This record gives sequence, structure tokens and C-alpha cells, in this order.
Amino acid sequence: MTAADPVRATRALRGAAAGVLVLEGIAVLFVPRGIAQTAEGLGGVRLTLLLVLAVGLVLAGGVQRRPPGLVVGTALQVPLLLTGLLNAAMWFVGGVFVLIWLYLLQVRKELLGHPFREPAPRGDGDPAA
Repeated sequence: MTAADPVRATRALRGAAAGVLVLEGIAVLFVPRGIAQTAEGLGGVRLTLLLVLAVGLVLAGGVQRRPPGLVVGTALQVPLLLTGLLNAAMWFVGGVFVLIWLYLLQVRKELLGHPFREPAPRGDGDPAA
């Protein structure tokens, strides 16, 4: 199945990807609260890493309009999942977000033919395009 209008489908999927990345960034901001209550506590390095990841996820949501946006968002899924090393609940939360991200890539592949490639421009005079 391919999209009737690949440009509209691309915009819609990029918007969904941006929304997921922003939600991931917000979820990462809840991790320091959980870590602070553990015996190890929340150190400066852990807090810095989490804040950098949260800001990176939100910024990646903003660059979804550009071609490398999906690649950046996909690369950030790995550190998101690895936040489970800091707080065990993040294995579940990060895993759910990674599954949502993979689902978006799968839908993009089904609608556009490839999860990362840009859609080919439609021909104006060709009604089959």
C-alpha cells in the first residue's frame, strides 16, 4: 500500500515523529526524580546526561522537517532505552517509546516505500503519479 499523496503522508508522519520525540524528552525529565530517591542518589553527571538527552530529544523533534531528522530521532532511541540503566522503570517506558518509533518507521515504509528516503516529487502532468 502506498499513499495517494506522498507529500502529505510525509508531513503527517514527520509531525507524529516530532510529537513522539517531544513526549520522550518530557518522560526523560521525570527520571531524575526517581533516581534522587535511590540509595545512589542523583549526581551531577547523571543529571547532566539526562538533561542533555531530554534537550536533544526535544530539538530532534524540531528538526523532523529536515531530511536527516528521522535518522537523528532513530539514533536517539538508543540512549533513551539506556536510561533504564539509571532507573529500572525506564526500561519499560523507553521500550514503549522505541516500539512506537519502530511502528512509525514501519508505517512510513508502507506508505512511502522506504522508512528514511524522501518521497519522489509528483509529476504535474501525470495523473498516475
